[in-house]
Amino acid sequence: MLLASAVVVWEWLNEHGRWRPYSPAVSHHIEAVIRAGPRAGGSVVLGQVDNRLSPYIIDLQSMHQFRQDTGTIRPVRRSYYDPSSAPGKGVVWEWENDNGTWTPYDMEVGITIQHAYEKQHPWIDLTSIGFCYIIDFSSMGQINRQTQRKRRVRRRLDMVYPLVTGTLPKSQSWPASPGAVNPPSAPACTCPQCLLVMSIKAAVAAGSNGGTGVTASQQQLQLQLQQQPQPPPRKAVSLSGSTKLPIPASVHKPQDGAATVRSSLKTLASQVSRRQAASTPALTTTGSPASPPSANGKVTRASLNTLNRTNLQRLAIAQSRVLIASGVPTVPVKNLNGSSPVNPALAGITGILMSAAGLPVCLTRPPKLVLHPPPVSKSEIKSIPGFSNTCRKTTKKQTKKGKTPEEVLKKYLQKVRHPPDEDCTICMERLSTPSGYKGPQPAIKPDLVGKLFKCGHMYHLHCLVAMYNNGNKDGSLQCPTCKTIYGVKTGTQPPGKMEYHLIPHSLPGHLDCKTIRIIYNIPPGIQGHEHPNPGKNFTARGFPRHCYIPDSEKGRKVLKLLLVAWDRRLIFAIGTSSTTGESDTVIWNEIHHKTEFGSNLTGHGFPDPNYLDNVLSELVAQGITEESVLQEKD
Repeated sequence: MLLASAVVVWEWLNEHGRWRPYSPAVSHHIEAVIRAGPRAGGSVVLGQVDNRLSPYIIDLQSMHQFRQDTGTIRPVRRSYYDPSSAPGKGVVWEWENDNGTWTPYDMEVGITIQHAYEKQHPWIDLTSIGFCYIIDFSSMGQINRQTQRKRRVRRRLDMVYPLVTGTLPKSQSWPASPGAVNPPSAPACTCPQCLLVMSIKAAVAAGSNGGTGVTASQQQLQLQLQQQPQPPPRKAVSLSGSTKLPIPASVHKPQDGAATVRSSLKTLASQVSRRQAASTPALTTTGSPASPPSANGKVTRASLNTLNRTNLQRLAIAQSRVLIASGVPTVPVKNLNGSSPVNPALAGITGILMSAAGLPVCLTRPPKLVLHPPPVSKSEIKSIPGFSNTCRKTTKKQTKKGKTPEEVLKKYLQKVRHPPDEDCTICMERLSTPSGYKGPQPAIKPDLVGKLFKCGHMYHLHCLVAMYNNGNKDGSLQCPTCKTIYGVKTGTQPPGKMEYHLIPHSLPGHLDCKTIRIIYNIPPGIQGHEHPNPGKNFTARGFPRHCYIPDSEKGRKVLKLLLVAWDRRLIFAIGTSSTTGESDTVIWNEIHHKTEFGSNLTGHGFPDPNYLDNVLSELVAQGITEESVLQEKD
């Protein structure tokens, strides 16, 4: 039994072995699904309560979170805490990360900090719970005891986590009905995959508790595999167009499949038992020792908790290997590495449908994010042939004097004496009538109309002058209809440095050449008159930023044009981040860069066969072409 009343916090296990809490809203949603019982289907769609979690589904039977677009599977758990602790009061403690956003602490850390805060301690040392940080309440800062780096922390109020009362279950299994605590045991599934999992659990539990015999579930598995007919050949299932889910056309089953299973089980059980014998058995979530297997060979869910994270990974790998060896088709999510998230999403959805239809599916491990190349020494970094330098700096823009808006417009248009009966697409009034612009009135008649030389589009001169005054005032003009650029367009990029050089590694999809690495570095500062909020500080998150392009002929062409864009201050701007929502910060300015070196999970990596052509088009849209390179040299 647990406490008569407690708050429930649902948590997921991250790649570092830390249990991370879901938000109170998500925990309430999961509890609502549990109260609905079996009619809810046993799964929770997290996107129904938080749009940011739309790819995630929780399977309450297996207590795992599944991400549909990558195939990643993570354990989840239902934890109970004292109602008087932080989650019971809706208190959330957070620290500021490098992106300027706030990240909540693990629940046990947040509870510890809140307890010290309520006791009015001036500070708290988190070393006792495994973290080398000190939280200073007077300055609301987190101090790293080793590096002395300081971060801001904050305490905010949120929803209270769901409160449960009465007799609480010790295990985290999903009850069959809203009020059930220990549901009656349902008949065990006899499919090869479930039999294999249960046999491995039984072998591990028997090894860690001194057992030496073969369990009943292992014998049942071997019998099932021996009696199982040879699966028919499977062909690739076409999902959409040229996208196919790769399923082996033929599976070469070993001559003795049962022998393969026995060998794998024996090896795994011996390895795990040796490791577990030297360590203290883990506790379940409630702190009670895990239950041993019963005499009849059945294994309870609690026995899985005797495994540490490393052994759980060994179990999963062994499961996949034996399933493949026994003829179970696989869905290799790791082979679907397109820049679009559609392909892995199709793989995930197809895997769910196949499982629902009773077809065994083995999801292989998804790819890992590879942001940076292997370490490169200074002697391995080379200058790029054809480029005289390896660094370019920018300073604040020099304002061009002596050019009024009227003088700039005269270079790019001619006046129209008899304008047609069409709309001015700036003010949406007829060209034959005066301009409808209601802002500061320029010194020009509101009924004059001009026609741009290159594209031929017509506007009120009054509207064009107002548009120019609201822009960068750099002597250039861009047609608001077709985006044709007149003059040399420049941007509002803050001062910074751009480095570029060769590294001796190849990008995926470009194995025939080395890689050009670009490093952008822009420090925070104060906004100038051309920025959104002159005189106000701006932040620069995530710098230095590392970007990559292949060292091919077209890649070097892109680099030359990027250098022109850098000199014209068009790579970055100051605005509101679409990722974090932070305002007055340095953001990308519509020229895409590849910041992921060895993978393409975010869409900002390789392979991407169209990237170089796409970025060339984006540079042209900014008025940067090969002729621009010649102009810069002149």
